[in-house]
Amino acid sequence: MWNDYAKRGQYRETPIPNELASSVRTLSYERDPDEPIVDVEPNSIYRWVKRAGERRYAATGDEGWTLLDVHDLRRTWGGHLLWNCGALPAVVMSWGGWEDWETFRSHYLGMMSPAAAEREREKISFVPGTVESDPGADQVFEPTVQSRPLY
Repeated sequence: MWNDYAKRGQYRETPIPNELASSVRTLSYERDPDEPIVDVEPNSIYRWVKRAGERRYAATGDEGWTLLDVHDLRRTWGGHLLWNCGALPAVVMSWGGWEDWETFRSHYLGMMSPAAAEREREKISFVPGTVESDPGADQVFEPTVQSRPLY
């Protein structure tokens, strides 16, 4: 469970890894249920993400890391659920608090990689052929800033 700093008052509940759930249960044992497990100011989280981006920039020289912010974490998380886990867009929208389909599609879906297209093609028995894909590609989700329809 988490509360988005930008949209206070909206309750959201998302699936979390079993290990994290176990840690949360352990940390919350005999605590007031309304007491946060991790109590930090939202501005601290923004600073941590900014510092992480600065460290990645120093290590890689890729100026894109200087633009990293917490919103990128949410978008990447949503993209991972969509492309790597196969979650339905409506479910990801609900878990992530996205309400407008057009905004979600335009800004969060990104471009489908050849590996993801091949995986989807294999689900359809009457579609012949294969999609050319990069055999070395590990990443299925490729975020993009540009809006591009997936059909």
